[in-house]
Amino acid sequence: MELISSAERNQLFDSCVHGAFHLELRDDYSVPVEDGPYASWLRGEPLDHSYMEPWTQLVRHVTGSGKTMRRVRVVTEPHTPYIHWEYLTAHVNEEAGESVRWYPRHQLPEGLTFPVDGNDWWLFDDSIIAVGHFSDSGRFIGNELIDTPAVVAECVRVRDLLWASAVPHPEYKP
Repeated sequence: MELISSAERNQLFDSCVHGAFHLELRDDYSVPVEDGPYASWLRGEPLDHSYMEPWTQLVRHVTGSGKTMRRVRVVTEPHTPYIHWEYLTAHVNEEAGESVRWYPRHQLPEGLTFPVDGNDWWLFDDSIIAVGHFSDSGRFIGNELIDTPAVVAECVRVRDLLWASAVPHPEYKP
């Protein structure tokens, strides 16, 4: 399996025509850029969103060109500390133009199986998937690009199912 970096994946936001959708299924992410701000928050220090600026610039660029960026976070309740922190920072994503919704894991439809082995993924223009892969320690290691029509169609189906039932961020009260 060939993996591309996050920077290479982010180029897909420019080349897509309509937009992108992200499905998050993990209750914890070991993203190096977040290590310091997350640790500070765990110590009770005020939230500092400055580390999010590269992402919010990308979101503003993408949505400013008329494309959509949407995200569903499937989460365990009660939340892990990491998901609680993500909840407290999600308004920054929304203010930049990304639509964030939440789906409590215990409310998932019975029998739902997630495509691409239950990994997180980005879906671009309903035509290509960037599947996120993580190390055993939880660190992100890269994205695998998949454009197989049957796999893409299953991701579109799951996206539509979850998006329709997920709770918009302003309405989600964990």
